[in-house]
Amino acid sequence: MASATTKTPVENGSAAPGAGRRGLTLAVLCAGMFLVLLDVTIVNVALPGIGAALGTGLPGLQGVVDGYAVAIAGLLLGGGALGDRIGHRRMALAGLGLFGAASLGCGLAPGPEALIAARVAQGAGAALLLPGSLAVITAIYPGRAEQARALGVWAGVSSTALPAGPLLGGVLVDSAGWRWIFLLNVPIVALAVAGVLAFVHEPARSGASGTTAARAGGAAGRPPLDRAGMALAPLALGSLVWTVIAAGHGQRGTAVAAGAAAAVAAVALVAAERRAAAPLLPGAVLRAPAFLGANGVALIMNLVTNGTLFVLTLQLQQVEHRSALAAGALLLPMAVPLALVAPVSGRLAARFGTSAPIGAGVVVAGAGAFGLLAVGPDGSYAALLPVMVGIGVGDGLIVSAVVAAAMRSAPPGRAGLAGGFNNTARQVGTALGVAVYGAIAGPASPAARTPAFHSGVHALAWVSAGLWAAALALTAGKWLGRFPAVR
Repeated sequence: MASATTKTPVENGSAAPGAGRRGLTLAVLCAGMFLVLLDVTIVNVALPGIGAALGTGLPGLQGVVDGYAVAIAGLLLGGGALGDRIGHRRMALAGLGLFGAASLGCGLAPGPEALIAARVAQGAGAALLLPGSLAVITAIYPGRAEQARALGVWAGVSSTALPAGPLLGGVLVDSAGWRWIFLLNVPIVALAVAGVLAFVHEPARSGASGTTAARAGGAAGRPPLDRAGMALAPLALGSLVWTVIAAGHGQRGTAVAAGAAAAVAAVALVAAERRAAAPLLPGAVLRAPAFLGANGVALIMNLVTNGTLFVLTLQLQQVEHRSALAAGALLLPMAVPLALVAPVSGRLAARFGTSAPIGAGVVVAGAGAFGLLAVGPDGSYAALLPVMVGIGVGDGLIVSAVVAAAMRSAPPGRAGLAGGFNNTARQVGTALGVAVYGAIAGPASPAARTPAFHSGVHALAWVSAGLWAAALALTAGKWLGRFPAVR
C-alpha cells in the first residue's frame, strides 16, 4: 500500500508534482466542483422569479432543479469510466466547455422547456467534470492520511457553494434578474479552463506503463467500453426520477409511462452488464459492502439536504414573502456550518477512520429534522434554525468521510468509476429529494394551499428522521468495521 510520501506518475512520465503544484491542482479542481455545486444551490432562490417570468408552476420548477441533477446522476458513471480510459484531464476540459455553453443557453432560454433542456446539458457537462476531479486528487495524494486531508479541503471548498449560492443568487436576482445566475458562469468557466490547462496533469492510469501508454490514454490492451451500460444507466435513472415527479403531482399517465421506461431500461441494463467484457458496474463493486454502504449514506445525505432546502426556500419566499436576497441570507445557518465542518471531517477521518464522523453527522442531522414539526404559517424563523443547523453540522461531518470511504473501498485502478459512482449516488439523492419533498409538501401558494403545505412539511420531519435512521443503520450495523480507516 502506498505511503504518505509515495509519488504517482503523471502524463509526462515524471514523478507526481511537488507540494506547490499539487496545491494548485487541488485548488483548480476544487474551483470546478464549486462551480458545479453552485448551480445546484444558486437556482433555489431564483425559482419564484423563474416561475413568474416563464409562466411555470411547481412541476416546472422541479424540472429546472432536477433536469440538472438527473443528467449528472445518469451520466456520471459513464463519465468516470470514460475518464479512466481516455484521461480525466481531457474529460474535465470537455465538461467545462459543455457546462459553459449550456450556461449561456440557460441565460438566454425563452421558455421553461428550453431552460430545462439547457439545464440537462449543464448536468451533462458536470458529469464529465466531477469524477475526474476525484480521480486526479486521489492520484496526486496517494497516502491515506494526506488523501483524507485533501478530500477534506475539496469537500470544504466545494461546500462553500451552499452558502455562496443562495447569497449570490439573491444579489443577482434582486439586482440584475434571474438570467444572470447562469450567465455569470461563462467567464468563470473560461478561468477554470485556463487553470486546468496550466496546472492539472493527467495521472497515470492503471495498466498503462511508461510515457507512451499514458499518452495513448491507456487504450492498448483494454477491453471495449461498455457503451450499452453508458446509454442505459442515464435512461433508467432519469426515468425513475421523472416517475416520482409525475406521480407526486397526479400525472398518472406520465408516471406510468416513465415508470415503464425505467423498468425496461433497468432490466436491459442488468442484461447488458452481464454480457459486457468491462461492465460499467463491475461485480466487485456491487459486492463490496463498504463501497455500497458509503454511497448509500451519501445518497441519503443529499436526498434529505436538497429536499429540505427546496421546501425551506418555498417557505421563506412564497409563504413569508421574503426577497431572494433575504431568503439567501436566512439560509446561511444551513450552509456555513457545512463549509466550516467539512475540512474537520477530513482530519477526523484521517485520525479515527471514516465511521466515527459519519455516524456523528447522521445523529446530529437526524435530531435537527424534528424541527420541521414546528414550521408554520406564522413565519417564525426560530423554528427553522434547528433544521438548518442540524443539516449543516451533520452534513459537514459526513461529506468528507463518506467520500474517503467510497474512494478507498473501490477496486484498484477504478478511481474514476468510484468518483463517478459516489457523485451519482449524491445526485440521485438530490433529484429524488426535490421530487419527493416537493410532492409531499405540495405548492406553498396561493394562500389557500398554505395549510396543506405545512401539513406536508410536518410529515417530512418523520420522513427525514426515517431516512437518517437508515443511514445510521448502514454506518452502525455490519458496515461499521468495513468503512476503511484512512490512518
